[in-house]
Amino acid sequence: MTVEYIRYRIPAERAAGFEAAYADAAEELAAAPECVAYELTRGVDEPEQYVFRTTWTSPKTQNEDHLKGYEGDVTDRRRYENTAVRGDGGSVPSLYDWIGGDEALQRLTEAFYREVLKDDLLYPLFAGMDPGHPKHVAIWLGEVFGGPSAYTDEHGGYAHMIRRHLGRGIQEKQRRRWVGLLMDAADEVGLPDDPEFRAAFVSYIEWGTRLAVINSRPGVKEYDAPMPKWNWGGHPPYRG
Repeated sequence: MTVEYIRYRIPAERAAGFEAAYADAAEELAAAPECVAYELTRGVDEPEQYVFRTTWTSPKTQNEDHLKGYEGDVTDRRRYENTAVRGDGGSVPSLYDWIGGDEALQRLTEAFYREVLKDDLLYPLFAGMDPGHPKHVAIWLGEVFGGPSAYTDEHGGYAHMIRRHLGRGIQEKQRRRWVGLLMDAADEVGLPDDPEFRAAFVSYIEWGTRLAVINSRPGVKEYDAPMPKWNWGGHPPYRG
């Protein structure tokens, strides 16, 4: 990812026209396949100061045909690369806290796997399941949703989870049943049912189970990847 910052100094009498020009430019950015996100901000203490931020999947500069006449107002222009340091601030509760922490996730996985072991479609995948498996999955979900890094610290992180699915040959109908039973368990144990939380929760479950199916196919080799971190946006940063 490349993040580009362009800083402008725009007199008050030209501000409306400048913002209108960027609104036009934004239509082209929204359609650009290399553009991930863009944002125009205006100074609070110094309203004549503007910063335009664009995130690209690969190094690129926006087409500035819409901004002719503002070249002389640019005060600085720089590009940066993303680092691993990112996250939400304290004003935004983590999904882990919103769920109710480890206790709620333990209730979820206990209720869920109780039904899995009764299900004719899923039982073949989980016959002989380690009695500690529900707890381990709760710990995994806790870390994914912003809680303690216990799965990474104690259970081998994402690489271990991938190994658990290699060669299992999970079928799409089994994935769908798994998702359905988990949603039922979420209702049974009283996980939050507000649309914002459930949208983020379902987003991860869909992503995770579809990836599990892919990793279970013949010929997939062991690999490692960063631990997924889910938030209210519903997905990790797009990697392209």
